[in-house]
Amino acid sequence: MLYPRIIPCLLVHKKGLVKTTKFREPKYVGDPINAVKIFNEKEVDELIVVDIDASIEKNEPDYKMIQNLAVECRMPLCYGGGIKTVEQAQKIFSLGVEKIAVSSLAVENPEVIAEIALRVGNQSVVVVMDVKKKLLSSKYEIYIHNGTKNTGLDPVKFAKEMERLGAGEIVINSTDQDGVMKGYDINLINIIRESISIPLTVSGGAGTIDDIGKIIQEHGIIGVAAGSFFVFKGKFRAVLINYPTPIEKKALIDKFFLKKWV
Repeated sequence: MLYPRIIPCLLVHKKGLVKTTKFREPKYVGDPINAVKIFNEKEVDELIVVDIDASIEKNEPDYKMIQNLAVECRMPLCYGGGIKTVEQAQKIFSLGVEKIAVSSLAVENPEVIAEIALRVGNQSVVVVMDVKKKLLSSKYEIYIHNGTKNTGLDPVKFAKEMERLGAGEIVINSTDQDGVMKGYDINLINIIRESISIPLTVSGGAGTIDDIGKIIQEHGIIGVAAGSFFVFKGKFRAVLINYPTPIEKKALIDKFFLKKWV
């Protein structure tokens, strides 16, 4: 049986692990490899690692860092940052990564999505949409380059186009909710989920385990990602890598998934 996935999302900035708030003010929270080792012990479902410098600085992916992460990682690993070509994607897969995540590439050169999917398989191609609500409006727009460049693209139409081109998964990242830890943008998640048939992962806003549970309860088999929730603890946001214990996770799945979806 397929189950919802609960996924830590790690941001790498200047080779260190950081956490942002609304894509600004990156706070150093530790070493990426140490974080991976801890998440190994906690038996996480999947791990997303994004180099937030690579695309905006027009750097190639840091293959050495990716290799080190892949060698250490005992769970499925998704890497994003700086990927611009099919060849780069293939090299990353050769290092042991299961999925690649692309954002600006999907906007600036969408046909490459189809090429990569053809070479490595749809299931390995993840398109990340960093989405922000328009001021004084109910509409949303997609941003790239760490939320600094507004593309003007509608996320629903864009998600449909990415599915058509061969993307195997969409990740929605709410810029407005990033690091705030006050819950996910439920409306945004609903409208994207209704528009596509491929797997969906949502990110931006988890502050409690019930925030994750509510998304699972509403949408069943879905990926629920978080950053701050898995690296901070308590109201003073002390740095502490954490993840639900097997007992806590079972209780979460029983309460929010099995009772409704099975």
